[in-house]
Amino acid sequence: MTPGLVLTALRRIGLPALEAHTQPADKTLVNFATIFYTDPQPFARTLTLLGRRVQVQARPASYTWHYGDGTSTTTATPGAPYPAKDVTHSYTDAHITVQASVDATYTARFRVGNGGWQDIADTVTITGPGSALRISEATAVLSGDY
Repeated sequence: MTPGLVLTALRRIGLPALEAHTQPADKTLVNFATIFYTDPQPFARTLTLLGRRVQVQARPASYTWHYGDGTSTTTATPGAPYPAKDVTHSYTDAHITVQASVDATYTARFRVGNGGWQDIADTVTITGPGSALRISEATAVLSGDY
């Protein structure tokens, strides 16, 4: 059993695509630190390859955040909801809707039967779906009698 054969099987069955979440959700403000995060889940499968039982485990090793405004950032963490500010982005253009997404790059390992675990040197990158995010502009309004 070779790492290449297991990697081919992993690519064939697919790994989970992750969704980019934002805070605030669905709508944010220009020049405001919008929080980004995703929720990776453990991936483990038992496959039959060449008549042998092969256990495979994969986990995201990096995350590439596409903010929808032409910029992106790669991190080693999946971010976290507020109050954490692990992954943030500030938009400079208002009155637009962007498609934000995250790509997960997975590393994997496998073992045949009850043998020792073997790392797979290559990675698999899965493109996540886009999520619409409206960028608005806050305008100060004076009210009352002065």
